[in-house]
Amino acid sequence: MTAVQIPAATASRAPAATRSLLACAAVAGPLWTVVSLAQAATREGFDLTHHPLSALSNGSLGWLQIANFLVAGALTVAGSVGLRRALGGSPGGTWAPRLVLVNGIGMMAAGVFVMDPANGFPVGTPYGMPEALTWHSYGHMAAGSVAFTALIAACYVLGRHFGRAGDRGRAAASRVAGTALLVGNGWAMTGGAAGSLTLAVGAVTAMLWVSWVAARYRRDA
Repeated sequence: MTAVQIPAATASRAPAATRSLLACAAVAGPLWTVVSLAQAATREGFDLTHHPLSALSNGSLGWLQIANFLVAGALTVAGSVGLRRALGGSPGGTWAPRLVLVNGIGMMAAGVFVMDPANGFPVGTPYGMPEALTWHSYGHMAAGSVAFTALIAACYVLGRHFGRAGDRGRAAASRVAGTALLVGNGWAMTGGAAGSLTLAVGAVTAMLWVSWVAARYRRDA
């Protein structure tokens, strides 16, 4: 039987495609973070200790944060495919990419469903929460809950992945990232002081960690 020869150009496409997909995940976290924090620092009336970053989707410039959610979410979805290829066959290699995929879908849904204006933002909005929430605000909260839960779980699964590989440092970092979001989200949900700030710190930490993992595997691909 004659062995089938695979042309070099064809054989190289799979690793190149994987690297491109991993680049999507590597970019998603930093992109969302930079765009969100730049708006938080410059938009009139926004206070990160009182307003969640999702509130930036309101007002005349709200389209920037909506686009931020949609683009970063789409990059995360694409990146999950790269992670599946890079982690395939290893401990956590099945569930970590799946959870990252769910996180990306949740981010995109959070962009579609915009939370209600509240607590004085945008400028002119009465302080306090609205008497009744709109359906799209409930949709945003549901999407955010799904995205955060999946991201927390993904970090813990990555902790198992690195732990089984004997990489104790990265295993610990994965668990710290997941815990930062778990604590930040819980503090915000219970109405803790500066809850929106702790939530932002947790979300950014977890997102940047997943992006760092993707960048590391892209480098090694």
